[in-house]
Amino acid sequence: MPGFPPQPPGSQPPKKSRTNAVIIGSAAAVVAAVVTTGVALSAGGDGEAKAAPTVTVTKTVGAEDAAEGADEGSEPAAESTDDGVLSLDDTMTYDSDVQISLSSFQREVSGEYASPENTPYIKFTVKIVNSSDSTLDPTAMTVSCAYGQDGKESEIVFDEGIDGFPDTQVLAGRSLSVTWGCELPKKESLLQVEVSPDYEMDTAIFLGKVK
Repeated sequence: MPGFPPQPPGSQPPKKSRTNAVIIGSAAAVVAAVVTTGVALSAGGDGEAKAAPTVTVTKTVGAEDAAEGADEGSEPAAESTDDGVLSLDDTMTYDSDVQISLSSFQREVSGEYASPENTPYIKFTVKIVNSSDSTLDPTAMTVSCAYGQDGKESEIVFDEGIDGFPDTQVLAGRSLSVTWGCELPKKESLLQVEVSPDYEMDTAIFLGKVK
């Protein structure tokens, strides 16, 4: 056509630049080298790549320090736990000279007319010693239990010989013992008992294992 010189025979159109292809290829090579190096560093002696092990660290506060066990009807071994938590046979002494202690742990199964019925539980005695100069009203006392490593809350058991909260005052210089029952499955041994003598005193926390 006019205005366009004829192309010489055998000529080819100009080739596209390969600069981008070279850069992409180099980047891929670097990534491959990094991946190869990572595998080589984690490879075992036989050259086979192995995944790094996963380590899980757990900590149980107080549970491992609790007594390993005790005979039925006997006192658990004396051993205090961390963070001010008492073992099951320790005594909590308040600034007001009031003392709280637990004793006579014994496994039972609630009877037909109990609440709840036919339930394994732990029976124990809560003793209040009032060495202060004033009368203590234990009708405001609270007792609660939990069991197992996960701290499952325990249900209060009302059975023969277990009447629940006291009805009488603890005069100065006198003491009062209350029999208590808390649900405790047969396969569980770790027991936590929390006792508060009244609304004003701090809660005493006892922790340990029973047979």
